[in-house]
This record gives sequence, C-alpha cells and structure tokens, in this order.
Amino acid sequence: MTTMIVYATIEGQTGKIARFVEDQLRRQDIAVQVVDAGDKAVSVSFEGVDKVILAASVHERRHPKPFEVFLTAHRHELAPIDTLLLSVSLSAAFPEGLEEAREYVIEMNMRTDMKADRDVLVAGAVRTNQYDFYARQVLRHVVLRDKDFDPNVEEYEFTDWDALAVEVSKFIEPATSAA
Repeated sequence: MTTMIVYATIEGQTGKIARFVEDQLRRQDIAVQVVDAGDKAVSVSFEGVDKVILAASVHERRHPKPFEVFLTAHRHELAPIDTLLLSVSLSAAFPEGLEEAREYVIEMNMRTDMKADRDVLVAGAVRTNQYDFYARQVLRHVVLRDKDFDPNVEEYEFTDWDALAVEVSKFIEPATSAA
C-alpha cells in the first residue's frame, strides 16, 4: 500500500504533524510519499497511491491558499482515492471552538469543490516568539479567549499526538487488514 501525505504549513506545526504521520506509517511498513503543497516546483502523480492524507493549518479562518489551489487542481484525481483531511487549528484545541473549526473545513470544501472522505480537527500550536505585539494580543484575547495561557512561553503545543495516531490508524487500518 502507498499513502501520500500532502501538507501545507505556515508556522511549522502542520509540517511537524506530517512528519509524525509519515513516521507512524513507515513503522507499519507502508510506503509513503510526502508532498509540500506550497512547493510550486513539485510534480505530483497519484498513480499507485491507495490513500491520501491531506494536512493543512488554519489562519484567519482559511487553510493556506497553495493548499486550496492544490485541492482544486487535483480534485478529480483525488475523487476515487480514499482521503483523510487533518485540519489543524487552535479552535480545535477547545470544546467551544470545535464548531468554528468545523466551519473552516466546510468553507474550504465550498471554495475547492473537494471534500475528503474523512476529516479530523487537530489542535495546533502557538509560537509566540514568532508573533509581534499585536499578534500576541489577538492570540490571547481573541483566539485563546483569555484562557489560562502564559504568553511568555515561546512555544506551546495543543496537538494531542496519541489521538492523532489513533485517527490515522483508523483511516489506514481497513487497507492494511485487507492486505
């Protein structure tokens, strides 16, 4: 079985998630191809690909434009392939943000005219050392909505790695058990 991971990252957490998923699949002896949707020079072929895991972060209610362009350009090729979307956002880190995180996926589906077979809302990370004063204030008072969070911490991961591994396994298992 061959699985392709297509990802787009802005601050690096989704890239880290893509590498985590790649390592998980390789440990299961699954052939993996990794594609950075932001790499304009990359050539993609879905020939021989059994499953595709799509992973992208959300900033300002949108997945990265190169990711959405990739989905739009390849939606017909992706249609017959089993797909899983990992939508990475801070909204997914909190129960009261899950509805908003779900809206990000719905909006992207409408813009790209492509819907994954399954999607998982994945909590992202905060890297305050990359933000200016204004961005830190927006993070603290709008995104994190005054949650108990120390803005002086340079990096904080909300990603639940164990839950992510379970979701990826659920997506992969039907194919591996049929082999």
